[in-house]
Amino acid sequence: MATRKEFLQTMACTALGAGLGIGCTNKSSLSPIFNINKGGVGSRMTLRYFPYELQLRHTFTVATSSRTTTQGVQVEIEYEGLIGYGEASMPPYLQKELGTLESVQAFLKRVQDIIGEFDDPFKLEEILSRIDSMSESDAAAKAAVDIALHDLVGKMLGAPWYKIWGFDAAKAPSTTFTIGIDTPDVVRAKTKECAEKFNILKVKLGRDNDKEMIETIRSVTNLPIAIDANQGWKDKKYALDMIHWLNERGIVMIEQPMPKTQIDDIAWVTEHSPLPVFADESIQRLKDVAAQKGVFSGINIKLMKCTGMREAWKMLNLARAMDMKVMIGCMTETSCACSAAAQLSPAVDFADLDGNLLIANDRFRGMEVVNGKITIPDLPGIGVVKL
Repeated sequence: MATRKEFLQTMACTALGAGLGIGCTNKSSLSPIFNINKGGVGSRMTLRYFPYELQLRHTFTVATSSRTTTQGVQVEIEYEGLIGYGEASMPPYLQKELGTLESVQAFLKRVQDIIGEFDDPFKLEEILSRIDSMSESDAAAKAAVDIALHDLVGKMLGAPWYKIWGFDAAKAPSTTFTIGIDTPDVVRAKTKECAEKFNILKVKLGRDNDKEMIETIRSVTNLPIAIDANQGWKDKKYALDMIHWLNERGIVMIEQPMPKTQIDDIAWVTEHSPLPVFADESIQRLKDVAAQKGVFSGINIKLMKCTGMREAWKMLNLARAMDMKVMIGCMTETSCACSAAAQLSPAVDFADLDGNLLIANDRFRGMEVVNGKITIPDLPGIGVVKL
C-alpha cells in the first residue's frame, strides 16, 4: 500500500503541471478520483484474450503485398471491477516482427498464467519488463498487454494518458489518410472520397507506377502528401531523383525510401534530400533509435512494433534529445490501439493514425478525426468506450 500511495502522491504533483488540477500539499489532499485498491489486500489482475479479424473497407495494397483482412487479438485486463483494453494487430507482411495469430495467443496464455502474481497495476515498469523478458520477439502481444495496462492505470487515476504525460490535446496534429497502390480509377475515387475530410494524405509508392499514382491524385486534390515507399526504391540516385520530383508536387515527407539493409545509401539520400526522410522498417524498438541519427531525419513509432506505450514514450524522448523528428503511426487497428497511440500525438511532427478508419468492424469509440485533425477524448486511460 505504501508504494502505491507514494506513486499516487508523486503522480498527483506531476499531473498538476499537466492541467489535472489536483492538489498535492499533503497526503490527505489527494483527489478521490484516484481509485486506490478498493478491494484491499489480495486483489489480483486477470487477463482475457480472443482472436478478432479486422475487415478492411477496401483492398489494401503496398509495395510488397495486398490484403482485405488483418489478423488481430483483443485483450482485457481486469482489476477491482475496472477493465483495461488492449489489442494486437499482425499484418501478414510483418508477422516475423509482430507474431502470428497462433504465436500471439500462445504468448498471451503465458502472460495470463503469471499476471496474477502482480497485485499492483501501478508497477508498470516491473510488470512490463517481466513480460518483455519472456521472449525476444512477440512485439504485438506485448503491445496488447502494455496498452491494456496503461488503460487500466489511467482509469484508476481518472485521467487520460496525454494529461498524465503533460501534453496539450489541442496540439494534436492532423492525421494522414492512406491511399494504397491501385489502378488510376480506384485511386481517383478513393482520393475524391477522402479529400474533403482530411488535411493531408499518405500515399504508398515503391512500384513502377509511382508517378502515375501522384499525377492521378493531383488531378483531384492539391492537399499535402506524405509518401511511404515501403523500401520500394533500390537505387539511391533513382530514390533521390524521385524525391526531387515529388518535392515539386507538394509532397512534405518521405518514409522508408529504400531497403533497411542499404544504410549508407539511405544516409546519402537523406543528406541530399529536400524533404525529411523517416525510418519505418529500419526501426522497431528503443534500442534501434540511436543508430538512425545521421541516416534518417526522423523515426516513425508504432505501438505494435515497439511493444506499446511505455517504450513509445521512451523512443519519443530519446529521438527529441537527438534532435530528430518524430512520427506516430499505426497498423490496421481498432480504435483501441489507435487511441492509445493518439495519447502521444500532441508531441509529434506527423501522425498517421487512420488504421481504425480503414476497417469496417471497429469494437470501440475513441479518438476521432474532426476536420482532418486528431481529436483525443477527455476520457481516462486510452480514452475508449466499447461499442
